[in-house]
Amino acid sequence: MALPETVDLAIIAIPAKFVASAVEECGLKGVKNVIVISGGFREVGTEGAKLEYNLIQIANKFGINLLGPNCLGMINAEIGLNATFSVVSPKFGDVAFLSQSGAFILAVILWAQKTKFGFSKIVSLGNKAVLSEADFLNYLAEDSATNVVMLYLEGIQDGRRFMETAKKVSKQKPIVIMKAGKTESGAKAASSHTGSLAGSYEVYKAAFRQSGIIVAETVEELFDFALALSKNRKAGSVAIITNSGGPGVMASDAVEIHGLKLAPLSSETIEALKKFLPPSANFYNPVDILGDADTERFSRAIEVISEDKEVGTILAILAPTAQIDFNKAVEKVLSVEKPVFCCFMGIDESCEERLIKNRIPNFFDPTRAVKAISAVDQYAKFDFSKKEIKKFEVNKKEADSIFEELMKLESRFVGVEGMKLLECYGINTAPWGMAKSADEAEKIAESIGYPVAMKIVSPDVIHKSDIGAIKLDVEKGEVKSSFYEIITRVENYMPSARIEGILVQKMVKGGREVILGMKKDPQFGEVIMFGLGGIYVEVFKDVAFRIAPLSFEDALDMIKSVKSFALLKGIRGEKMYDLNSLAETIVRFTQLSMDYPIAEMEINPLKVFEKGCIAVDFRMLLEVKK
Repeated sequence: MALPETVDLAIIAIPAKFVASAVEECGLKGVKNVIVISGGFREVGTEGAKLEYNLIQIANKFGINLLGPNCLGMINAEIGLNATFSVVSPKFGDVAFLSQSGAFILAVILWAQKTKFGFSKIVSLGNKAVLSEADFLNYLAEDSATNVVMLYLEGIQDGRRFMETAKKVSKQKPIVIMKAGKTESGAKAASSHTGSLAGSYEVYKAAFRQSGIIVAETVEELFDFALALSKNRKAGSVAIITNSGGPGVMASDAVEIHGLKLAPLSSETIEALKKFLPPSANFYNPVDILGDADTERFSRAIEVISEDKEVGTILAILAPTAQIDFNKAVEKVLSVEKPVFCCFMGIDESCEERLIKNRIPNFFDPTRAVKAISAVDQYAKFDFSKKEIKKFEVNKKEADSIFEELMKLESRFVGVEGMKLLECYGINTAPWGMAKSADEAEKIAESIGYPVAMKIVSPDVIHKSDIGAIKLDVEKGEVKSSFYEIITRVENYMPSARIEGILVQKMVKGGREVILGMKKDPQFGEVIMFGLGGIYVEVFKDVAFRIAPLSFEDALDMIKSVKSFALLKGIRGEKMYDLNSLAETIVRFTQLSMDYPIAEMEINPLKVFEKGCIAVDFRMLLEVKK
């Protein structure tokens, strides 16, 4: 490299086969920052992957911070640096944008020009050969020009590192993410309910939630949420003021739908409103100042409402009537100290630009405005405190011995024999035995006591009840006939199924059935699932996911996040089920999942009682032996 001195940044846009030597020249010259815009690497196949591997080796050898390859480049709007092939640069603002798609960035820059949306930094991540989103998040955490970070991602290579970094950053600055590739399923060959339900997007959403990240489902939400969070960190109860009844009702509906609360206006506020609003106005929330309201009436109303201690956020809705002067309405909004979101319909460009300049979102659709408020509320409710991850004392010696024997088996599938592992980890199980013959089944039933439950043990039969491969409340004298009936049903419906025997188990009556599962994810590791159990899990899909390890508080939060939590709290006079015992069982189960090479694991059902929990059925899939 024939440069008289070392430069801060090199931008490489040459054919892929020449890139490595160019990067090496940069390394020899002492250049520490390189952007490789060139394509033709891992994204094109095996040969390209080899070129990229070589690039990584060279970057690591010289300690080069390499962005790309196959990227658009980066923009630092704060200093006017445009190291991309975009012909336009965005306005300077306080939102940073990281994207795995370069083409999306080009579209966003053009859109931002029209809407006056500003950015501090824009980074096209490309193939992420050396620098990833986690590296840039670490940088942006310390960047004084950035107040919010937006991400568009298609995948994350090191999920654990990403979560650790995002947790640290999101405590200081909100992160809003849009994840593409939502329908990709990692459950094509799943051997459990957990495997079939834990699609890749569900896992990502769990990781984002635990990292304090706001998830946007659309491009519109991505920018709405970022703008809302660039100024606001708390939402609280919402007060709606409107000159049009219809949009006010729409907004009220949206408040409830998105889990927000309408602020209960104080009697002092209501009396103050009555002094200047017409008698036909609505003095309660939503406050309807009527269609004949002028800007003065609107200004007085928003001033009174903003002084109410119960009001956290104000949603101001104005239809473009002849009496409304939007310039004056904007002026008033800018003077209000509490967070204000606007639905100024038909507002002119100059007024809207003033709102955006002051980081006040304006929407045409009231429901869209409420959803942006809900993003602020969600961020405010994230718990960023560090929780203790408790490790229980377990019978590790016996568990190691059991697992050693399991690993010697040819099959990766483990059925009820794996319940011994649960017992080693302090998880209660119903008394059981596995029978190879009808006589053996009867002996087991006699030893554990009647009535018993009898189930097929087969790696090929996941949904036992669908084919009648389970019998409940089997009494004395019915065991042998039930044994033969189950075997016959399986042979008729699934003639190729491998039958290992019949589980004979003490009948556990009462309690509430839940499911507890685990699936090893390639990006994030052990993913824990909890939900409504038994035969309904795949019908209702009322489940929650979390990334291990889990604290006791994480487990309780997981339990409370499912829709069927009301059933566990107790309804219509029922006593509450033992949530503490259930949360402890989840943590013990998580500890087991992290101690051994397990691909999938499931307790279904786990019965929860007013005191204690009992595992009734179990299955596990071991990782492929290396």
